[in-house]
Amino acid sequence: MTQRMLEITSPNFIPEERLAEIDDLRTLFGNDRPLVLEIGCGIGDFIAQLAAGDPGRNYLAIDIYNKGCLKTCRRIDEAGLQNVRVLRMEARFLLARHLRAETLSAVYINCPDPWPKKRHRGRRLVNREFLQTLLYYLVPEGNLFFCTDFVDYAEDVAALLPTLEGYRNVLAEPFALELAGYPHSKYMRRFLELGQPIHFVHHRKAPGFRADESLLPPVTQGFRVRWQQVENG
Repeated sequence: MTQRMLEITSPNFIPEERLAEIDDLRTLFGNDRPLVLEIGCGIGDFIAQLAAGDPGRNYLAIDIYNKGCLKTCRRIDEAGLQNVRVLRMEARFLLARHLRAETLSAVYINCPDPWPKKRHRGRRLVNREFLQTLLYYLVPEGNLFFCTDFVDYAEDVAALLPTLEGYRNVLAEPFALELAGYPHSKYMRRFLELGQPIHFVHHRKAPGFRADESLLPPVTQGFRVRWQQVENG
């Protein structure tokens, strides 16, 4: 059954058509504070906590689902946060089309679609290609945070990162079950209450490392999840 597209009128929501007029997303905030990206903001629980706790940074929260963007905007508006902008967009398309090299001081990816079946794991967002892509957009010593409730996903990402030149592990181990001061989303709290651990990976871009632009993969809109499948979500 087709769901109704919900209109988002929040001043903190940036419609895709407006992006064509914006040369640099940092101008959305009217200041030059560090820019942070959350990929897959869900209902906005995590980004609202993060932005409120560190108002000295600006935040882009993206999701492919209309309803999630609407709920995130409501949280941001109700909290009176001025340092968050919400976009409905697939991550790789946003990076390739709308962000410049070395503009992100941190990237947060919390509990992305785990594609739990073995035959589907090639569809996971966080793979070698995507991790290489992020290096191009992170500032020197920019942080990458990834967490998942699926241990095999954490193991795969934690094993990949040391094989990529340009990342340094911030943790003393490949991944941890806790990160001090890291906000927990509603989704994460639910799993923790059920006794299911969250696995955290924290790496940092090595100082002096420059990612090669020629290695960036070609990107088209909706290439991972067919756009028409989520346009009314």
